[in-house]
Amino acid sequence: MSLIEAIILGIVQGLTEFLPISSTGHLTLAGKFMGLISDKNPEHWTSFIAVIQLGTMISIFVYFWKDLWNIFIAFLQNNLQKRVKYSEQSTNSKLGWMIIAGTIPIVIIGLLFKDIIEGALTKNLYVISGSLIVLAIILAGAEKTAKFKKNIEDITLLDSILIGLAQAVALIPGSSRSGTTITGGLFLGLKRDVAARFSFLLSVPAVLASGVLQLVESLKYINYDLTVNLIVATLVSAVSGYLAIDFLLKFLKKNTTFVFIYYRIALGILILVLLYSNTINP
Repeated sequence: MSLIEAIILGIVQGLTEFLPISSTGHLTLAGKFMGLISDKNPEHWTSFIAVIQLGTMISIFVYFWKDLWNIFIAFLQNNLQKRVKYSEQSTNSKLGWMIIAGTIPIVIIGLLFKDIIEGALTKNLYVISGSLIVLAIILAGAEKTAKFKKNIEDITLLDSILIGLAQAVALIPGSSRSGTTITGGLFLGLKRDVAARFSFLLSVPAVLASGVLQLVESLKYINYDLTVNLIVATLVSAVSGYLAIDFLLKFLKKNTTFVFIYYRIALGILILVLLYSNTINP
């Protein structure tokens, strides 16, 4: 892997982790075109991706550090320092409970289907292209039926659990975690930018836990000759991830998600064309 390839992968990881277009799909496609994914040693590719995901973890912590800190402090005050009934807790404290409740589905499903999730399907382009197209159609349905009325303080525990179930759908390669959670939020009546903001806040425990777990499991496969490339790709993914978060939140205040819907469908079709023309391998 060259330094240029590492930079490209860092940019792809950062941008596509937070835009609703699937980081797994884009990284897999990029890796196959660059010849970096080997059927003989797939663990090397997995370990590289696990490391550069640290960059996107950093970006979300940096961007939302005030929100996360306020949620943490309010949660402690309303539940440990002085026990307050849930209905009387502050919005930030309730958000703490909603993030916990919304994380439970992906933890349970992730543990139950861990082997399948991390197996051959993870890099299968037929699965990825199908997910890109199907989830785009579902997001289009959400756009057409959504009421766009709810703000962050209007989200309920039930809403958070349902959005958490949507987040679990993102375990299917090509689905996009932000895409599925934003879709769930829209179906429940959230405003577009509110759905995106809650999606990012909800992602923190899942992204942190899965990222650290994957990193620990992948350490033995990391090629330390590529240390510089790993560091560069991770830093690039952090910067591009931060920019992607900022862009999406501002974009969705005034625009629909249809540009991402069209893009997902076009990319899914392109992958299928490339597969059937034997330009790339599944």
